[in-house]
Amino acid sequence: MKKAILSIALLGGTFFSTNVAAQTETSGREKVYRATHTKVTELKHTKLKVNFDYQKEQMNGEEWLTAAPFFYPSNELTLDAKGMLIHEVALDNNGKKTSLKYDYKDDILKITLDKTYQKNQDYTVYIKYTSRPNEVKQQGSAAINDAKGLYFINAQGTDTDKPTQIWTQGETESSSAWFPTIDKPNQKTTQEIYMTVPDKYVTLSNGILKDSQKEANGLRTDHWVMDKRHSTYLFFMGVGEYAIVKDKWKNIPVDYYIEKEYEPYAKQIYGNTPEMIEFFSKKMGYDYPWAKYAQISGRDYVSGAMENTTATLHGSDILQKPGQLIDENTSEDTIAHELFHHWFGDLVTAESWSNLTVNESFANYSEYLWNEYKYGKDQADYHQMKDVNNYIHNPGDFKKDLVRFDYDSREDVFDLVTYQKGGGILHMLRNFLGDDAFFAGMNDYLKTNEYQNAEAHQLRLSFEKVSGKDLNWFFNQWYFGSGNPKINYSYTFEPIKKQIAVTIEQTQDQPFQFPLAIDVYDNGKPKRYNVWVDAKAKNTFNFDVSKNADLVNINADGVLLADITDTKTPEQYLMQFMGSKEFKSKYNALNGIQNQVGKNMAATKLLTAAIKDPFFRTRIKALQLMDLSNAEQLKALGSDVEKLAVNDPKTLVQAAAIYALAKTKDKKYLPIFEKGMNAVSNSVKGNSVGAIIEIDPSKANTLADKIDLEGAPDNLLDKLLPIIVKNKVTSQMSNIAPAAAFYPFIKFQNPELGKAAEEGYNWIMTSDNLKATESITKMLGRAKGQIGENPQAKMMIAQMLKDGLNKKMELLKQNPQSAASINKQIDVINKAIEDFK
Repeated sequence: MKKAILSIALLGGTFFSTNVAAQTETSGREKVYRATHTKVTELKHTKLKVNFDYQKEQMNGEEWLTAAPFFYPSNELTLDAKGMLIHEVALDNNGKKTSLKYDYKDDILKITLDKTYQKNQDYTVYIKYTSRPNEVKQQGSAAINDAKGLYFINAQGTDTDKPTQIWTQGETESSSAWFPTIDKPNQKTTQEIYMTVPDKYVTLSNGILKDSQKEANGLRTDHWVMDKRHSTYLFFMGVGEYAIVKDKWKNIPVDYYIEKEYEPYAKQIYGNTPEMIEFFSKKMGYDYPWAKYAQISGRDYVSGAMENTTATLHGSDILQKPGQLIDENTSEDTIAHELFHHWFGDLVTAESWSNLTVNESFANYSEYLWNEYKYGKDQADYHQMKDVNNYIHNPGDFKKDLVRFDYDSREDVFDLVTYQKGGGILHMLRNFLGDDAFFAGMNDYLKTNEYQNAEAHQLRLSFEKVSGKDLNWFFNQWYFGSGNPKINYSYTFEPIKKQIAVTIEQTQDQPFQFPLAIDVYDNGKPKRYNVWVDAKAKNTFNFDVSKNADLVNINADGVLLADITDTKTPEQYLMQFMGSKEFKSKYNALNGIQNQVGKNMAATKLLTAAIKDPFFRTRIKALQLMDLSNAEQLKALGSDVEKLAVNDPKTLVQAAAIYALAKTKDKKYLPIFEKGMNAVSNSVKGNSVGAIIEIDPSKANTLADKIDLEGAPDNLLDKLLPIIVKNKVTSQMSNIAPAAAFYPFIKFQNPELGKAAEEGYNWIMTSDNLKATESITKMLGRAKGQIGENPQAKMMIAQMLKDGLNKKMELLKQNPQSAASINKQIDVINKAIEDFK
C-alpha cells in the first residue's frame, strides 16, 4: 500500500490526528495489546462466482470455501461478512449440497458444520449472498480513507466526464465486504473467480485468465485462477473500459490496464516495470514469484496504490500526459513500491498489523533501491531525505514504536513511522551490515518464509543467521522502541596535543547507540572518521589536527536517522558544500544559508557553486533560494541562471531558472519566457506564463487559459492560483479546487496564498460549475480520515461548507433556469456537511 497523504498542514504544522474506537483483542495483561489473530481454521481454497447490479451498486455472489481446522478439532466455521445478505449456507460434497445452520449478526457469519472435523480434514462450504458495500459501517483512516471493500464508480453512467468502473480494496480488512472470509493477514488461500460483466468491459483479478465465455444479453464470464496461496486482503477485482498494453519480463506477462485516453502514454508511465522486476529479482537473488504482473488505475480511489497480488491498483493520479512526464514521472516511486510488495508483503506477509513494518518499510526502502540503481545515489538520498524529514518534523510520531501492539485502530499503523521512518531504519541496517550481508539476509528471510507469514523477529533472525552478528541492540532500539537521537554537538581544540575533542550530546530521554560518520576539516580538507556512539547522554571523541578544525560535520554520510542541531557560519557551510561528496551534506549546507542569502558573500559563493552541481535537485534548491531582484545576486548569478533557463537538460531546472529570472521583471528575458510558452513541459510552460504576467499583467487571462493544470505539481499550482483567481480564468476553475478546498489551513502556513485560495473557494461557490464543486467535496472526503475526530478541524470545514452552501442557494435564486445543475451541487455539499458533523 502506498498511502495518499494530503500535503495540507493543520494549525501550525501537525498532521491530522485520528482517534478510532479500539479493537478488543488483548493479552489480558496490558490495557491494549493487539495479539496476532488466533488461527482456529485454515483456509485452503476460495472459489467465487459473481455478477454485478449496477443500478443498486450491489454484487450477487456464490462462494465455495474449502477449509479445515488449523490444529484443534472443530465443528464450527466463523467468517467475516460485512454488510451482506446471506441467502443460503450449505455443505458441498462433490456438488451435493446439504443445508447448514448458521447465525449472521454484527458482520460475523457463524456456521455450524455437519460434524466435528480434525486437523487437515478438509470440507467445502457453499454460501450464496449479496454484497452491499454501501451498507458497510466500518470507517477508513488517514491512509485508506474509506473501507467498504467494493466500489462502483459512476455505476449508472450519469457522469459524462467519468468512466464506469468497479474495483476492490481489501486492505486492511475489507475483502469481507465482498466475499465471506477470515479477513486477517495471517490467513492465506488459493483462489478462483468467475466474473460476469457486460461484454464491453475488461476484467482483472489475481493470477491468470484461464477462460472467457460469451453469455446471453451481451454479457461475458471471465475465469481467473490464482494457484498460489496469498492473504485474503490481497484479493482483487477490477472491471471497466480499459486498453490493455502488453509488455513482458522473461516469459512473464506484464500488462498495463489504462484508460483509453492515456493509452499512447502507457509505456511512458509504466514502461520501466520489466526493468524493475529484473533489478529486484537480481538484487534479492529471488526471481519474481508470480505468474503475471498487471497494473490498473481506478477513479476515486481511496488511497495511493495497492499491491493486490499480480494486480496492482493505482489511483488515477498515475495517469499522466507528456507535459507532466517530461518533467518527472511522479508515480515511478509508487510503481516500484507496489511491485516490491510482491516479495515483501505478498510472498511473505506480516502476520499481524502490528508487524506491518515487514511489508511497508521494505516497500518504502525499495524506492531508495530503485532510485539508486536507475538514477544514482544522489537521487536516492534526496528521496529518502524528504521521507525521513516528514517523520522527523511530525512530533506526534516520536513516541510510536515501529512494531507496536498498542494501537487504537489497525489503520493507525499506516503512518510515517511504518513507512518513512521504517525505510530509513533499513538504510541504517544496510550500512551497518554491508551490502552483501544485507541482501543475503533479505534472501534468507524470503526463502525461509515464502508463501507464509512472518514478523520482525524472523527478519532479525535471518540477518543474524547470514551476518553472524547479534542484532538485538539494533532491533530493540529501532523496531521495538520509539523515537530517534536528538543531537547537539560541540568541539574544543587542545593546542598542546594538537587534537580536537568532539562531544556528541543526545538530548532525548532514551539514549541510542549507533555508528556515526564525522568529517573533520583540517586546512579546508575533510578527513572521515567512523566512530561508535554509546547509549549515553554524552560521548567525546578525540581527533588529531594541525590546528583548530575549520569545521566538524557529523552524520557526514547522512545515514543516521537523527534530528541534529547545527550552528555553522555561512563560511563553514560553503566549506561543507565544497568538501562533501555526499548529497545530504551538500543539501544541508544549502538549507543552512537560506537566511543569509543576499546578506553574506559566502552564501552567494555557495549558490554560485550549487547551480553548477551535477545533481539537478541541488541546482533547483539553489535557484529557489536566490533572489535576482537583488542587484548583487543578479550580477553574480544572472548569466548562469539564464543559461540554465535555456539549456539545462532537466526541464524542472529550466522551470526553476525561469522562476528565478521572473523576479527581476526585466523585459530582456522575455524571449526566454516566450520560448518557454511553447515547451512540452508543464513546469516550463507554467513558469513562463507566470514570468510574462509579472512583466505584463494584462496578458494573464489569455495565457493562464493555455496551461494544462490537471495533475500539476503543487509549486506550479501555487504560482498560478492567484493569477487564475484574480483574472477569473474559468477553464481552470476545477483545477484550483484542491487548493481552494483547504484554504482555512493554507492561511495558517502561507497567508498570501491562503487568501487567494479563499477567493478561489468563494468564486467556485458563486459559480454554476458542478465539476469544480465536486472536486472540492471529493478532496475534503479524502482528507476525512486524516482529520479523524479533531473537533476544531471538523468545525472549520463544516462552517466553510455551510458558507458555500449559502452561496449556492443564493445562486439558485438568481438563476432558476440552471436549477438542475445547481441542485446537484447543493446535494454534494449537503452530503459533505453530513460527513463532517
